[in-house]
Amino acid sequence: MPARKGERGTCCSEEDACCRVETLVSVDSRGQMVLPKDFREKAGIGPGDKLALVSWERNGEICCLVLMKAEELGELVKERLGPVLGGIMQRP
Repeated sequence: MPARKGERGTCCSEEDACCRVETLVSVDSRGQMVLPKDFREKAGIGPGDKLALVSWERNGEICCLVLMKAEELGELVKERLGPVLGGIMQRP
């Protein structure tokens, strides 16, 4: 289950989270994709929500894409970098 707003952690870092193919999307001639309504509802994606497209690159080519809510990405960054930045800021 994804972490709810205000809970510590993100769904992307939970040990009990899982990954699966939810749906296939097509890219139209204008480069646009449509996320199916049932998936948007399941993911809690609504009008005006911001999504981050994260990519992995291998041998100079993008090999994997992940689409995630921007707020989840922000929480993930805080979770991972917070302790590092906190340590840097506390140094004399």
